[in-house]
Amino acid sequence: MTNQKRIAIIGSTGSIGTQTLETIDTFPELFKAQVITARRSADLLISQARKHRPALVVIADNGLYQPVRDALTPLGIEVAAGEKAIAEAAARDDVDTVVTATVGYSGLEPTMEAIRSGKEIALANKETLVVAGELITRMLSRSGARIIPVDSEHSAIYQCLVGEATESVNKLIITASGGPFRTFEKERLASVSPADALRHPNWQMGAKITIDSATMMNKAFEIIEARWLFDIAPERIEAVIHPQSIIHSMVEFTDGAVKAQLGVPDMKLPIRYALGCAKRLPVDNGFLSLSDMSALTFEKPDTDRFPCLGYARLALEKKGNSACIINAANEIAVEAFLKGRIRFTDIPELIAYSLDKVSFIPSPTYTEYVATNAEARNVASDHISDLNIKRHSTI
Repeated sequence: MTNQKRIAIIGSTGSIGTQTLETIDTFPELFKAQVITARRSADLLISQARKHRPALVVIADNGLYQPVRDALTPLGIEVAAGEKAIAEAAARDDVDTVVTATVGYSGLEPTMEAIRSGKEIALANKETLVVAGELITRMLSRSGARIIPVDSEHSAIYQCLVGEATESVNKLIITASGGPFRTFEKERLASVSPADALRHPNWQMGAKITIDSATMMNKAFEIIEARWLFDIAPERIEAVIHPQSIIHSMVEFTDGAVKAQLGVPDMKLPIRYALGCAKRLPVDNGFLSLSDMSALTFEKPDTDRFPCLGYARLALEKKGNSACIINAANEIAVEAFLKGRIRFTDIPELIAYSLDKVSFIPSPTYTEYVATNAEARNVASDHISDLNIKRHSTI
């Protein structure tokens, strides 16, 4: 149908990607999956392509190109491979909206290509603005592109700001569930397992973002992202623990009024809102009842037990490539924790070490962001090896 919006999903096999495809299924008259991509989940990518019949499928891992091509070429679906092909897919003329649904640094280049091409961007990859927020905002100012956030917290703020004057905003309040270890004593955190950390009390998410929620690094990233998305001073952004995950975020205005966006903890709501470009798409379920709102509680975050949250302030104060260093070190640390190579409490220590050792660049170019990402990953990886050597030598 000519009135369908053509969607490129960068990271279609992850949590946000699969839910985006479910949303397209719900509104087939409005949306068409034109491009889908994945890093390594070839079997799921093939299954999605057989169902949705996109024009293009891209697998990042070149070693998986042949089986994907063999499965899909007979169906008339174009198949490509590699990171460059994913970035190029975000700029295609037959794509209207790009959903950046990957987790981590890999979302940066496709988002930049989508901006250069003037696309609508449904941004679920918070690391894009964490790593290179200043660069991205400069690019947006020169492009016809626009970003609508998919993160539930930033979608909530976006919705609260509709119809409001920028100068009337006093403060952004980002809510956090507190994760699975909200009530744990500091000493107990050293012995928690990856399986413990993956049991989020409210949300069903991918492994990386679930660990980030447990360390509260996810909230640190959201503070950095909010600074760039909404062009607001860092000191006017704060986080608050809200265990029920019913209020997704709030905006405080200069007259003392506070707007909050409430909803069930379901990512399909912000996905629908972003795909519809702030037009609300009706559904048959997923509504709050008054009983769901009978006991909403709030707590102050504890940065002693969860020091990762404090890295948001540090990165925004230091500026330059600091947030890029934090993101890269965190990706290495989370991967190592999930594999049982380091302790949960090693994650913030590893990030602090990397911040101290990686070269600081006050005004990085894109090339320097790429170099920073590589250097920080190497520094973090080497430090993990050193930690393990020291621990084994004392046993």
